[in-house]
Amino acid sequence: MLRTLTYNVHRWLGTDRKIAPARIVEVIASCEPDIVALQEVRAGKVHKGEIDQAATLAAELGMDLHFQPTIRILGEQYGIAILTRHPSRIVRSERLPSRARGPAFEKRSALWVSIQAGQHQVQVVNAHLSLRSGDRRAQATALMGEEWLGHPDCTDPAILLGDFNAPPYSRSYRLFADRLRDAQLSNPNGEPQPTFHTRAPVLRLDHVFVTKSVEVVAAGPVRNALTRVASDHFPLLAELRVRSRSRKAEGAPTAHITQGEVL
Repeated sequence: MLRTLTYNVHRWLGTDRKIAPARIVEVIASCEPDIVALQEVRAGKVHKGEIDQAATLAAELGMDLHFQPTIRILGEQYGIAILTRHPSRIVRSERLPSRARGPAFEKRSALWVSIQAGQHQVQVVNAHLSLRSGDRRAQATALMGEEWLGHPDCTDPAILLGDFNAPPYSRSYRLFADRLRDAQLSNPNGEPQPTFHTRAPVLRLDHVFVTKSVEVVAAGPVRNALTRVASDHFPLLAELRVRSRSRKAEGAPTAHITQGEVL
């Protein structure tokens, strides 16, 4: 089993306007994930003697941290990250295309990490897409293209996840859903649920997409008193099982658990 979490941590800033990385650590730890994709991560040090909050978070969780900056300001960085306890390596970490003219304040990027989870080599791509629809479509097209999900090395099993700023009715979402399976739509335990905003959840912007050999056991946002205040997005947790050829050949039965047991 792979417990996979995607979470926009809003620069550690909660809906109570308090910056509290410790709350994010508590949220993630309570989910007991194997793989974590984070967006809007603050990293680095601005002043001497300060801690690197991203590195500290990873250390407290006992996970390795892979980080891709999207903004650099006075020595501090903001960006996306993948954390895991499994052996892992970065395959690609680059900017995504933009149609905007001139330099962009936030350089939207993606991060591809190859993770050895038991007997399976799993390709994991984390992305945080633009708020602008034109840029978002260009970025979604790039992610499904030959440098990312279409690359010969990005083989099944693969997981694409993150904050795509793309609700299911958007063209950007369709670019992913036409070729990959949306974990929430494949959830056997309930209907898809919105992930934004934590004060009044109405939009499903955060997604987990999987390739054909990845079975979705359960998927949904983690909603409780802590997640309602820790960020403006709910974390999205998916429990996945990678099918092996031997299990399929043997016709081994598939075990399911309820959404309540996962979340």
